[in-house]
Amino acid sequence: MRKFWLVFAQSTTIALGVLFVVVIFRPDWLTWHSMHTGPNITIHEVTAPGNGPQITSLSAAAKKAIPSVVNVFTSKEVRLPRNPLANDPVFKRFFGDHPDSRSQRVNNLGSGVIVSADGYILTNHHVVEAADEIQVALHDGRTVPAKVVGSDPETDLAVLKVNLTGLPSISFAQPDKGNVGDIVLAIGDPFGVGQTVTMGIISALGRTHLGINTFENFIQTDAAINPGNSGGALVDANGNLIGINSAIYTRTGGSQGIGFAIPVSLVIQIMDQIIKHGSVTRGWVGVEVQDLTPELAESFKLPNTNGALIAGILKGGPADLAGIRPGDVLIDVNDKPVKDSTSLLQLIATQTPGQTAQLKLLRKAKEMVAVVKIDKRPKIEQPVDDEQ
Repeated sequence: MRKFWLVFAQSTTIALGVLFVVVIFRPDWLTWHSMHTGPNITIHEVTAPGNGPQITSLSAAAKKAIPSVVNVFTSKEVRLPRNPLANDPVFKRFFGDHPDSRSQRVNNLGSGVIVSADGYILTNHHVVEAADEIQVALHDGRTVPAKVVGSDPETDLAVLKVNLTGLPSISFAQPDKGNVGDIVLAIGDPFGVGQTVTMGIISALGRTHLGINTFENFIQTDAAINPGNSGGALVDANGNLIGINSAIYTRTGGSQGIGFAIPVSLVIQIMDQIIKHGSVTRGWVGVEVQDLTPELAESFKLPNTNGALIAGILKGGPADLAGIRPGDVLIDVNDKPVKDSTSLLQLIATQTPGQTAQLKLLRKAKEMVAVVKIDKRPKIEQPVDDEQ
């Protein structure tokens, strides 16, 4: 009996030793790749990570993009409101006559991105709007004057030009290749503290109906964007430009994790037109449209909410001359489907003025085609704020 217990103890000791070695050196031998807990449930255990590249630093991306991002300083004269007591006889008796208007010089701060070695710089329209003096501070410490080549308030983009060559221009990412969850860096000069890099991810793509610009297709990111970042670069993990930082959602004035950038696909279109022509030309047909709600779709006996409802027609405009009426639902422009009012606006805007376009529409649930001669989209009249 004693010999039996001795053999049992030795066997147990050896088994425990083997188990210990396996746990230390080959734990994967003990991994169950799947466990069945019932007839309909299978639990899959995660296997050990592969040997693929792991991102441990984004310094290479930042180093690549930083020299192409500049600070933009603007200055302009703005009118101040007239003192409401200026016409009061008692006020005049003690203080004399005052001019009808006063003015003061206001400075603004933003960012920009060098897009060509010969001095073209992208920024936001609202950064340089109405500025009578613009200075650009380069990454190497030089500060040079800049002029506005052209701007587009409907996308909030502007192109500046400085009289320099050999500048470090940024590289552009392939349009529309970003995905939700991709790592991004926002580069700019928030609050004037100096050039700053923040990191986040792409939170959403194709954001529209925000009421920020006429033409919207924003990249949403949680990379910290603050006042002064406007016009700066949003780059991918390789340091390539994927967007121009433009706006934030905030209740405090600072970043709350919801920032918006104009995607590079739209940036290239606008930039090319401004550099070539000094302005942006878009197609226009003279209609007022609205989105289709489920209730509207049901009342028009439509199978879904795809398309845009014509709410109004400009008399004598291209759509009116083509026979389009209020109540029609536009579903297609030159064989490209219309998803909603925003997509219709963008599809019409890309048409060349003077050419014709085929607009497919539904009238009383019957499909029709209207041939419209595209006109040039009128310029938006910028409001004059007498309170500035």
